[in-house]
Amino acid sequence: MAQKSDIILASKSHLANVTGTDISFTATGTEYKISSTSTSLAGFNVRDLITVTGSSSNNSTFTVKSEVSANELIVEEVVTTETSDGSTTTTLDHTGFVSAKVKGDGYYNKPDGVHTVAYQVDSTMAGSIKMQGSLATTPTEDDYFDITGTTFTADQSTLISTANFTGNFVWIRAKATSVTAGTISSILVNS
Repeated sequence: MAQKSDIILASKSHLANVTGTDISFTATGTEYKISSTSTSLAGFNVRDLITVTGSSSNNSTFTVKSEVSANELIVEEVVTTETSDGSTTTTLDHTGFVSAKVKGDGYYNKPDGVHTVAYQVDSTMAGSIKMQGSLATTPTEDDYFDITGTTFTADQSTLISTANFTGNFVWIRAKATSVTAGTISSILVNS
């Protein structure tokens, strides 16, 4: 039996690519930064996924942990220290996001583990959305795993999709990937 309904995302749109010849990467202990001297990184938000291209050592996807300033982001994943050379163009592509976590059925110690998710997107949305779960009470990024049967790939004709999934997940969240256009209007979940 469902304990509660949550809106885990109200609205999120794809952002334009950010390019610059002044984008650098710094690893200091366990803090990993993407920064620039003048290129604005202000459009990115916490839990956004950004895919880097044009870098010599950091062509990968990173999750924004915090926005320090308009020119500096801290990311979850390890970066290799790399200083911009002033001529090589590096591109940061907003390819998705991870939603805030919400309590799953396992949090309430309910034995049925039944959850329902509803994804609503606009007609220009291109990308995939899936649910992830964690069995940890205080999860880190490494504790989340994809939940089978919850992936919705937007085809620009289906605007609402639902999925039921079962598991005693303590925490659940949505993850959008390969987003190239459009808006996710909302993601609702019952747990």
